[in-house]
Amino acid sequence: MSRFIPTSVLQQKINEAAAHNHPFLFAIDYEQKEGLFIDHPLEESVIKWRVPHATNSSHLSNSHTPESIVFQPHPESAERYGKRFDIVMENLKQGNSFLANLTVKTPLEMNLSLEDVFALSKSPYALLVPNKFICFSPEIFIRIDAQGRISSFPMKGTIDASLPDAQATILGDKKESAEHFTIVDLIRNDLSMVADQVHVNRLRYIDHLQTSQNKLLQVSSEISGQLPTDYLQHLGDILMTLLPAGSITGAPKVATQEIISQAEQVSRGYYTGVFGYFDGSTLDSAVMIRFIEQEGDDYSFRSGGGITALSDPHLEYQEVIQKIYLPFS
Repeated sequence: MSRFIPTSVLQQKINEAAAHNHPFLFAIDYEQKEGLFIDHPLEESVIKWRVPHATNSSHLSNSHTPESIVFQPHPESAERYGKRFDIVMENLKQGNSFLANLTVKTPLEMNLSLEDVFALSKSPYALLVPNKFICFSPEIFIRIDAQGRISSFPMKGTIDASLPDAQATILGDKKESAEHFTIVDLIRNDLSMVADQVHVNRLRYIDHLQTSQNKLLQVSSEISGQLPTDYLQHLGDILMTLLPAGSITGAPKVATQEIISQAEQVSRGYYTGVFGYFDGSTLDSAVMIRFIEQEGDDYSFRSGGGITALSDPHLEYQEVIQKIYLPFS
């Protein structure tokens, strides 16, 4: 029996497992049509996963490191990206959206397998489905502790750490600031649908990310709230209420999703969906960004960024390319 199931079935499975404090691994695609559910995830031998405090694989026996790594993206032209950008910008000007996350699918020449990337990656979150995809995400979706405290950590704003005054530059950038504040407000509203006492604990702090090409600075915030006492009986319902993740859609969510579909013209699938691990009392989950797909012998990298009325198409195009990297030095 396939572990990939309709989200309506997945939602109920999560409710039932969490209510009985049974550990599980889950994933939900961006379109919320399909999901992955695995009982006893620490014993899973095919699908590999990692969160900061748990994994079912410290290494992969069939992985290897070539003497010379080939990792060559073939991005679409700036002109083609510009047409997508223009669709988003026109909708922003019309007031249909305040922020839209525009992503692209980039063909990738690579002499590593997905298993190699998993074994070598240093990202805090990783999910490998053999012959299908790997994500190596730095971005938390939600965390829920044993007392029912739910927290989210949206990431918006990226800069090369080697640039002069990089931290001051990214924190002072008007476009990036507007984008970040919009997402913080959206996530705060999302959490308020499932939790009480929602507030922003930390606003616009800096995360440091090491990639195969350079070091990046990423701007994050922390938002938290308190779930009702019976939240475990409704954990699947809570997850579905919060999806899709605000940081990879925009605001307002529903209208922006329609704009994204018009501009991208391709299904995202599990890219920008979420995955997570429930250990019997706490949940840790990630947004599935930094994502490589495999279709037969072909690989593609999915990347994107937030577009606001202040966005410059050239800079946004460069950001999309900058995010095509392997998470190891």
